[in-house]
Amino acid sequence: GAKLLLHGLCSNTTVRSLDLKGNNLRTAGAEALGALLRQNKSIRSLILEWNSLGVWEEGFSFFCQGLGANGFLQRLDLRNNQISHRGAGELAAALERNASLQELDLRWNNVGLLGGRALLGCLRSNKSLKRLELAGNNVPSDILKAVEQAVEHNQDRQAVLSEAQSRAHVLSREIWSLKDEKAKQFLDLMDTIDRQREEIARSGRMCAARVGQLQEVLDEQHSITNSLKARLQMAEAALALSEQKAHSLAELLSAARQEQASAAERHLAQLQQQKQEGADREGKLLRDLSAAREKNLLLKNQVDELEKKCKVQQDQLFQAKQDLTNTTAELKLRAAQAEERLESEKRRFKQSLEDAESLRLKEVDRVTQHAEASERSLQDRIQRLEAIRMALEEELSQAKAAALAERGRAEGELVRARNQARLEEQQRLELLEEKLRLLTESRDEAQNCCLRQKELVAQAQAKASQWSLRADGLRRQLDELQQDLNRKEEEKVAEVNKVKVELQEQIGHLEAERTAQEGLREKIAALERQLKALSSSHREALLDKEGEISLLLEKLRVKEADICRMREEEAQRAGFLRNAIMAYVQGSPLGTHGPRS
Repeated sequence: GAKLLLHGLCSNTTVRSLDLKGNNLRTAGAEALGALLRQNKSIRSLILEWNSLGVWEEGFSFFCQGLGANGFLQRLDLRNNQISHRGAGELAAALERNASLQELDLRWNNVGLLGGRALLGCLRSNKSLKRLELAGNNVPSDILKAVEQAVEHNQDRQAVLSEAQSRAHVLSREIWSLKDEKAKQFLDLMDTIDRQREEIARSGRMCAARVGQLQEVLDEQHSITNSLKARLQMAEAALALSEQKAHSLAELLSAARQEQASAAERHLAQLQQQKQEGADREGKLLRDLSAAREKNLLLKNQVDELEKKCKVQQDQLFQAKQDLTNTTAELKLRAAQAEERLESEKRRFKQSLEDAESLRLKEVDRVTQHAEASERSLQDRIQRLEAIRMALEEELSQAKAAALAERGRAEGELVRARNQARLEEQQRLELLEEKLRLLTESRDEAQNCCLRQKELVAQAQAKASQWSLRADGLRRQLDELQQDLNRKEEEKVAEVNKVKVELQEQIGHLEAERTAQEGLREKIAALERQLKALSSSHREALLDKEGEISLLLEKLRVKEADICRMREEEAQRAGFLRNAIMAYVQGSPLGTHGPRS
């Protein structure tokens, strides 16, 4: 029935906790449990107390294989299952492959010394187990303490990892928000550029329409001048007025040409200034990148120094182990010498007893009593020496376990610090490269806009030159008319009034053209203001990016301070370990009982 139940749960996705306490599961049940652990992805807690799974070694091995392949179980209860040291070894091999189990209860089994060592060895590679219960398994106290230290190290590591993940999540959210803001700013900038392009195109169309109107007006003037050749002979005063109007128009055209030239020079100066500012900012960013790379090299050198310090600590531990072996050898030698002295004293007392047996019975009794007392004292001394040797061996095993745990912790922290520093450096480099790319794109867009403005200015200058040529042609025509009018002074005085009316109409048209030119000037001024606003927005965006770079540098300094603090903690731990070893060597029973023996 248990086998069918477990087979049905293999495809279940809703059950989170399974309690099979006291069901006497045998080999088939253990194999079904292994298959369940391989296939099920929803069970987080499994209670198997009082099932004697350790008796069936083959089935328990299948169960351990399934546990090693599982990646979702978090709590496992195996109390009172008669698990031997072999089963503990298989369970340790499964824990080396498992990366999700956080709590394991093995109380009241038969794990023993070998099983405890196997479980302690698996904790070097397993970094997810945060609770391991081994009470009632005949495991030595030093191994239990080492297991507790390894489990506490895993707990600290999980806490540090969770904190680092939360910080990374917060930083990623900040980075995404910054990216969204930059994207919005970029879209706003593109919208403003599009609007400016539309306004420039609209103004170009309006200018073209005005130029067409001016061309029509000039054609009308040409037709009027042709008609004046035949009609006007006596309009000297009117021609003088028209000449004055032409001179005023020429002055207006020259003034407009000078204003356009000055505006073009101002635009060129602003563009050159923006290019210089962009080049300065690019140089500053490159210098920041070089400084970040130098800091990365310094961090690598500091990590190498930490590795050298760890090697020195390992050499010191090896020297301490050699000292302990030397002390145990000396203790054994002294025990052998004490036994030889005991044997010699026994032989001497026996001989004295044989010599004094014929002399006095009382002396024999006294000598025998004295010999027995000395023998008892020597035996007590031998027992004390044995107890001292056992205590030394136990302390040696504890020191070994503590040194192994400390070494594993230090190696894990070194690897974690190194990986974290590398990841942070890569992220910083990617962010800086992305910002450089955005800056170059914005600079290219600004240069393209400046080129378009230059083209528009060149077109306006070309149009102004065309208008000046046309004005020169009109001047020549007016000179010819003046010569004709000088010859025809005495003719057609009556038509002067009509000519005056027509000239007044022409003056009205010219004033309308002047107002149109003033409108064009206002539009040019509005375009200049928009260009200034764009340049100011670009400057603000560059200042924002410089502020972001300063924030990143501040975060880098904080990380460097954290690394320095970790180094100081490592140095303090190494000093504590060295002081403990020295105190142990100085306060060992060998140092206290050596002079007496």
